[in-house]
Amino acid sequence: MKVITILTLTISVVLFGALVGFPLTQYVSAQEEIPNWIKNTAKWWSESQVSDTDFINALEFLIGEGIIQVPGISSSPDVDSITIGFIPVEKADELTPKAEAFEMFLEEQLSGVDVEIVVPTNYEIIIEGMRFGHIDAAFMDTGPAWITHVRTGAEVVLAEVVMGKVNYQATVWARVDNDSIQTLEDTLGKRVAFTSITGSSGFVKPMGTLVASGHVNIIGDDIIALESALVDSFESYTFAGGYKAALELLLNDNVDVAFGSDIAPQKYLDQADQAKLRIVTTIGSVPSHVFMVSADMSDSTKTALIKAMIQLNYQENNEILSDLYGAEALLPTTTEMHIGDFGTNIDTLIGLDQLILDKYNKNK
Repeated sequence: MKVITILTLTISVVLFGALVGFPLTQYVSAQEEIPNWIKNTAKWWSESQVSDTDFINALEFLIGEGIIQVPGISSSPDVDSITIGFIPVEKADELTPKAEAFEMFLEEQLSGVDVEIVVPTNYEIIIEGMRFGHIDAAFMDTGPAWITHVRTGAEVVLAEVVMGKVNYQATVWARVDNDSIQTLEDTLGKRVAFTSITGSSGFVKPMGTLVASGHVNIIGDDIIALESALVDSFESYTFAGGYKAALELLLNDNVDVAFGSDIAPQKYLDQADQAKLRIVTTIGSVPSHVFMVSADMSDSTKTALIKAMIQLNYQENNEILSDLYGAEALLPTTTEMHIGDFGTNIDTLIGLDQLILDKYNKNK
């Protein structure tokens, strides 16, 4: 079978069998046994500095040395039905045929299991559904996924691959003709533009980093305290409404700094305007969307479901995934590996979790 080139790592992980469904630490006998070159290779691969082949070779070394061991457990589901939650951007009538194709595919992969997609109007319903056993798995945006993990213990098992990556960089932008801002901390006391109060790279990552590092203090335990901290920390701040709007405020000298992603200027501005901006610094990665399973799902069902989902990465099945979710592929991961650092930013910004959930509430 022909496999999409970018997914050679995914297929390699699948060859590990049951490993894809469980935290990597369960199979690493001791962290200090992992050679530094393996750790460096993993870091470089995540930053697209080494090829998939180099990273696969590193993983194969760990298996060959017995540092990673694959347990011989069953990968057959022990349930007769699986309910998957999903909040789409399109209308219900446009989603229905795509959902049906996905359901039929999984039912073929998971022989004897009835698969149903439910389409709630908000993430609160998915969270409660996972808490009380009405929803077994879900496609989720990064912020709601972390909140679901914190509230219910649900775990991320797959990460969305977009443009060959599972993350993008939160970035601080300034004008080329303004050299007074050289670090994230230099943005304090300046006029700044965020994308929105729930924007991952345009607010959560930069503000979460400033709070975690002690450069911004939130005095209180609600969203009003967070807003007061913004007033105290910047000469002025605005929520522009998106990447392009924030960058245009910067170009027009309405602000000194715009927060956003590393690829925003290339996506939204012409080359002449791109040349007027510079990267002050990158703050860290913002993870892609995920696929989660409930805390109550058994290991055997989890493994079987992950293996079935991985089949969507093969060229003959990939259209099902791209039609339903717009992703190129799904890469096995864990909550801590994929969202951990970013999730702590959400926890740091008091009161933000509910605003993130409200953002996706179609009833509001």
